[in-house]
Amino acid sequence: MATPQKYDVKREHRQLYAPSAKAFALVEVPTMRYLAVDGHGDPNRVPEHAAAVGALFAVSYAAKFLSARELGRDFVVAPLEGLWWADDPQSFVTRVKDDWSWTMLISQPEWIDDEHVATARERAASKADASALERLRLVELHEGLCVQILHVGSYDDEGPVLDRLHREFMLEHGLEFNGEHHEIYLSDARRTAPEKLRTVLRQPVRAG
Repeated sequence: MATPQKYDVKREHRQLYAPSAKAFALVEVPTMRYLAVDGHGDPNRVPEHAAAVGALFAVSYAAKFLSARELGRDFVVAPLEGLWWADDPQSFVTRVKDDWSWTMLISQPEWIDDEHVATARERAASKADASALERLRLVELHEGLCVQILHVGSYDDEGPVLDRLHREFMLEHGLEFNGEHHEIYLSDARRTAPEKLRTVLRQPVRAG
């Protein structure tokens, strides 16, 4: 008997995780389930950000092993994602990072529920920051209509792309903001040169 294929969100929702880097595209994003941890401030400076990321991966891997061993359903741990917002959206273009609030995310299969997360959190307790684990929760996010593009390069080079998205594409198509700026980190920043980083930039929108 063939071994069941692991669930991989990047394969199941390829249109959401492998956009073109050449042009903005409109996509319809369904309801997705995530582990989430909130925070505020420059992600390069505030220790809460690294703690949040560590907790998300620790619990995601614990949930993966729990699912494979106890539910018979294995999955690939999804890439890190983030929702970002500020009182002034222009701060993302100007890169005033101290003004940013964020929710770091890792997508979960739809069969992972609160009880599984509670067990996974307990099993990850020795591998992650306690305060971040306490803030970690399971959420469902429905973004609906979004504009997205693949950005190749440093995170700090995203400003001009976002400026074109906000001031050109959205205006030309009669769109307005309908949710937080969303990023999907397809590269491991610890092992990838800044100029080769691959990041999906997504903005939920609605007709203006």
